[in-house]
Amino acid sequence: MNGLEALLYQLAHVFLVPVLILILAALAYAFVVLGAFLVEAWQRHRGTHRSRLAAFAEEGAWASDDLELWIMRRLEWLRVVSRSAPMLGLVATMIPMGPALLALTRSDAAGVGENLVVAFSSVILALIAASITFVVQTVRRRWLLQELRAVEHKRGAL
Repeated sequence: MNGLEALLYQLAHVFLVPVLILILAALAYAFVVLGAFLVEAWQRHRGTHRSRLAAFAEEGAWASDDLELWIMRRLEWLRVVSRSAPMLGLVATMIPMGPALLALTRSDAAGVGENLVVAFSSVILALIAASITFVVQTVRRRWLLQELRAVEHKRGAL
């Protein structure tokens, strides 16, 4: 490799650990959010759920735009994780592929295997995190829009 190629290779490899940490953080976040989602779903099923949107709306004379912004803020991290986790998984897949290909040229099967394990494990975990957060975001968005509609109807009835 010439100097520029070696620099690019080393620079790309520097990002592997931060990307893996971000994938683990996304997965942890996804499981925490999933737990909260399941609790909320159970409360909604039993009819004991207290709407935080309605409580926020009662705190002040908020316009519908303010309530929509509140909903967007509530869903923002779900959206970020569901969209960025697959990209992080792709990055975490591609970085170890370079060393795996180099190991392949040296007939180093162990080196190929070690790098491919990292590559495929990281993309699998990233896709799991993205799937969980996408489902939670989709359902929670519908719930919040239903709550917004109820708040607006209640205001219109007053």
